[in-house]
Amino acid sequence: MAHAQADGQWYPPEWPERIRALAGGGLTPVTPKRAATVMLLKDTGDGPAVHMLRRRTSMAFAGGAYAYPGGGVDPRDDDRHVRWAGPTRAWWADRLGVDETGAQAIVCAAVRETYEEAGVLLAGPTPDTVVGDTTGEGWEADRAALVARETSFAEFLDRRGLMLRSDLLGAWTRWITPEFEPRRYDTWFFVAALPEGQRTRNASTEADRTVWIAPREAATAYDRGELLMMPPTIATLRQLTAYGTAAEALDAAPARDLTPVLATARLVEGEIVLSWPGHDEFTQHIPTGGGPA
Repeated sequence: MAHAQADGQWYPPEWPERIRALAGGGLTPVTPKRAATVMLLKDTGDGPAVHMLRRRTSMAFAGGAYAYPGGGVDPRDDDRHVRWAGPTRAWWADRLGVDETGAQAIVCAAVRETYEEAGVLLAGPTPDTVVGDTTGEGWEADRAALVARETSFAEFLDRRGLMLRSDLLGAWTRWITPEFEPRRYDTWFFVAALPEGQRTRNASTEADRTVWIAPREAATAYDRGELLMMPPTIATLRQLTAYGTAAEALDAAPARDLTPVLATARLVEGEIVLSWPGHDEFTQHIPTGGGPA
């Protein structure tokens, strides 16, 4: 399992060995899978809170780390018949830096995973409405079928008479898992507000607890080493502390830079320097014979 350092930075013990193998040509990077994750916000009397889940310690990837609802793209989400509201697929393609088919799949993944893992659905019967209560046996059966990939998101929306509300999402940032990781994701992070009438629940088999927490409070707990997080999670939490309401964060999203953040590892004077461009706080100095210094 990964261990926290003085702060809560997720750091798998096998990283130094894998970084050395990559530098020495003994490791071929795997192609990252496209994924989406959503920072779901709700307003409180003391500013917005964000919904986070703690990944089970038994998880192969980032066990014990706090994260947001999210997951990989379902190839079936390329289907052109997804019922859609908000900015066009062409607009999203330009915003996300992919083609229209890819843009639809990424946005679908963001909405579908938020429903699968948090029970919150960013969809409605018309372009300017959103469903209210999504609890009950029928909804749960639909959610379970989505999780099991027995039904596609397009089929689910069709049967429910709903359209995906892409206007309720704001694209925030994009991170790519380092080349030395055995599991790699090219992940678009989105921000969204909890729709009125809906509530979150821990619907994820991958999480053992969920919390609504103020971004500043979560970041402070990370700094104390109390909460374990991967670099993109704590980086986005720090970014969210600037906003006093969920609406403010959503309004800021269109101007955010989506240039991918990809960690680099280089050999400098007998040690490996691991760094994330634009995020100096995560820089690691790894002696060529051991773990992080």
